Amino acid sequence: MPKVQQPVTDDSIKVRQLSHYQFSWVAGEPGRRGTFTLQLVLDEGAWEEVLTVDAEDADVLQDLLENTATVHYDVSRRTLMFGVTATGS
Repeated sequence: MPKVQQPVTDDSIKVRQLSHYQFSWVAGEPGRRGTFTLQLVLDEGAWEEVLTVDAEDADVLQDLLENTATVHYDVSRRTLMFGVTATGS
């Protein structure tokens, strides 16, 4: 059996399941574009992450999040992973 570093803590968990998400928009300086943020609630609130995204990415991410039943987030790589597909499908 592999050795697992002890103790296992919230900080040692690298991949978490997305439970909820919320897009926000923050106004920029007058005459400047605003900033979109995407708040990720992971593992039913055990971890949260806030990402800054541009408008185009926000649109694509909204579509992916609406149409994917299971989404995971790799905390250390800051990577969203959409769905699970069996090999050969």
